[in-house]
Amino acid sequence: MRYVVIMAGGSGTRLWPLSRKGTPKQLLKLIGGTSLLRLAFERAIRVVPPERVLVVTGAAYLDAVAEDLPEVPAANLLGEPEGRDSLNAVAWPAAVLAARDPEAVVAHLTADQLIEPMDAFVTALEEAFAVAEADDRALVTLGVVPTSPHTGYGYLHRGEALDGFPTACAVREFREKPDADTAAAYLASGEYWWNAGMFVWRAATFLEQLAALEPETHARVAELAAHPDRLDAIFPTLRKTSVDFGIMEPVSQGRATGRVAAVALPIDWRDVGGFASLAEVLAADEHGNVVEGLAVARDAADNLVINTTGDHVVALAGVNGMVVVHTPDATLVTTLAGAEAVKSLVAAVSDAAGPEYT
Repeated sequence: MRYVVIMAGGSGTRLWPLSRKGTPKQLLKLIGGTSLLRLAFERAIRVVPPERVLVVTGAAYLDAVAEDLPEVPAANLLGEPEGRDSLNAVAWPAAVLAARDPEAVVAHLTADQLIEPMDAFVTALEEAFAVAEADDRALVTLGVVPTSPHTGYGYLHRGEALDGFPTACAVREFREKPDADTAAAYLASGEYWWNAGMFVWRAATFLEQLAALEPETHARVAELAAHPDRLDAIFPTLRKTSVDFGIMEPVSQGRATGRVAAVALPIDWRDVGGFASLAEVLAADEHGNVVEGLAVARDAADNLVINTTGDHVVALAGVNGMVVVHTPDATLVTTLAGAEAVKSLVAAVSDAAGPEYT
């Protein structure tokens, strides 16, 4: 049967002070009062029923995830004691599902992006499932059809088309985030897609590649699936690496028995990773100001202002391109151009004011 695993780990420190250790960005109700996690779940249940959706998240977030997704059975919520990168976020649920259903075909989807239109995403996901079901050696990745020479994404170099499928093709190689000139060349060639970091495969097929390429991780996640009570002892020992470095790239290079394929995602794909990208997806006024909560802006343009308190007003005058975020215990002031520095700022805040503020 088909299953969906939503990868909902990470803390989202680039959205501090909205995102905190106990409330990561995927649980923030930023988009019309709905969380990114809930939006990912609503995409998933277009393809599989709620009882076949699993969520991998931080152990500290399990209660909040259960509250946001009451339709998901408790046994399908997998809480990582600590982050061990994306390979383990897919390997652990693959082992769990293979133990439950040896014929399981699994889609691993992210929980921190906005994807539109929904119908195009569902069509692509259905095609990816069909490729994995037709070829028991296939590891299918979803490739977003690029609309610009973006330097912030990894790329997939497409190979020959796969017979019998509308968009599926082999993957020649994975490319890391390029510089501007290289990204422009990729776009002009028409041979590259953005690497969406979402995958579909038979659980058994993935585990076979894992056993060949990362045998210690394979042994430990198999033990973890058999003995879930040993989670706190086993999980922190897993080698920390990404699924691209650990599995997808070496398989594409012929270092294991699998075959890497890709299916096109002709969608509007936005990674809501920081305040600059958040400002792009929220509604702005006639001056380009995005204002959430009690705030006033005069002689100001292209600012992002978020105030989560009801008894405090934020006022801006004579400034452009600013980010002002006010919460009950922390206030952030930066620029949209410099908002990426928030991630490193969080560590400084913890050191100077205490970890309770992060």
